[in-house]
Amino acid sequence: MPESREERLILGEVVVNATLSQVWEAWTTSAGAETFFGPKCQIDPRPGGSYEIYFDLDAEPGKRGAEGMILMALQTEQMLSFTWNAPPHLPNVRRQMTNVMIRLEPVRGSKTRVVLRHDGWGTGGEWDQAYKYFERAWKKVVLPRLRYRFEVGPVDWQHPPDLSLGEAVG
Repeated sequence: MPESREERLILGEVVVNATLSQVWEAWTTSAGAETFFGPKCQIDPRPGGSYEIYFDLDAEPGKRGAEGMILMALQTEQMLSFTWNAPPHLPNVRRQMTNVMIRLEPVRGSKTRVVLRHDGWGTGGEWDQAYKYFERAWKKVVLPRLRYRFEVGPVDWQHPPDLSLGEAVG
């Protein structure tokens, strides 16, 4: 019998100073995601709807960001799940998709805990590079920017804050 291999998983968590409704809107609407996730987004909040986040607006189509991603499941103000791809510099893995799940839960006062789970990883080569890339991106960029969005205000994409040296989440 083959040796059992533990599935790789990225887990991140952050508590934000916002209600469930506010955080849900940030993750599930184009306007909301543009306040913390990327400068341009195309989100159709229904199973099978688009979940596209554009990070490089000057890049050619297909290399702007999370293009062609879809929402897999939604449970209002509790959970959303979407497909995800790798950055353009990892073309073999970029052609494939992984899975991201976001869970929300209220915390005393009007705060919300956000738990991010990213799975579906292969191993070796570009898979290892993509895993390392997203372990940093989710925990040191995206989740801290979500917190920043509710503590300071929407991200100014002309001058985004560098939160990567701050407190890690998850």
